[in-house]
Amino acid sequence: MQIKEVIRKGMIRLKTNGIDEPNIKARLLMQYILKKPREYIIVYDKEEMTLRQEVDYFKAIKKLIQGVPLQHITNSKEFMKLNFYVDKDVLIPRADTEILVEEVIKLAKKVGAKKILDLCTGSGAIAVSLAKYISKSEITATDISKDALRIAKLNAKNNNVEDRITFISSNLFQNVPEEKYDIIVSNPPYIKTKDIKTLNKDVQKEPKLALDGGIDGLDFYRKIIKEADEYLKFGGFLCFEIGFDQKEDVIELIEEQGKFKSTYSKKDLCDNDRIVITKLY
Repeated sequence: MQIKEVIRKGMIRLKTNGIDEPNIKARLLMQYILKKPREYIIVYDKEEMTLRQEVDYFKAIKKLIQGVPLQHITNSKEFMKLNFYVDKDVLIPRADTEILVEEVIKLAKKVGAKKILDLCTGSGAIAVSLAKYISKSEITATDISKDALRIAKLNAKNNNVEDRITFISSNLFQNVPEEKYDIIVSNPPYIKTKDIKTLNKDVQKEPKLALDGGIDGLDFYRKIIKEADEYLKFGGFLCFEIGFDQKEDVIELIEEQGKFKSTYSKKDLCDNDRIVITKLY
């Protein structure tokens, strides 16, 4: 069959099974199977595919229908204009998290921050992006998952910043050296335990360890906020990504600690509260 015919069949199967954006996903899968860019698929859509390519394509379509995220099939996700390897062992980087990274870059450049600690690094999307866009930065990145750290290290190498990031296997601050950082940043697990089973089928295929924030979704914020002052320089910034309905709760936790000031939040592109920033004093 021709490329365009295979894409059409794939799109119909996805649409019939209630998959969002079937047209886009059918084409992205074709790019992955053929290892060709979007432009090639458009210009040469009448080319015949091999039987092997067709079989591989429809196997990938079946995985999508079964709830496997597209990014886990292609092992690829763009974030901050960089390419990241992802699989079932890490949370797929979201565009919303770019709001957090952009704010940290802005703060770092404003105050000349160099030493940054990234807690719950996952795929390394935050740490790698900061290392890439903040000159002479020294990033320390931690995660409790050894599989996640393996992937984060791969992403650091693929983006040529492996010499600027120190990766540590650690449950939050547990194994972090006792030194002071200019900025601590984290996109921790923040989904309420009971809400995980209500998430989209593809999100449920992502590691529960990276999603589950406890009964109220705030477990990690409590722990980080409680200990952050021991690792932050005076005047240093603590920067969080938050769930869309967690702004007041996280700010309340910060205020209860009584060690931070100048707390503010910012919204994402969908007008949801997405990050909270505060300053140690």
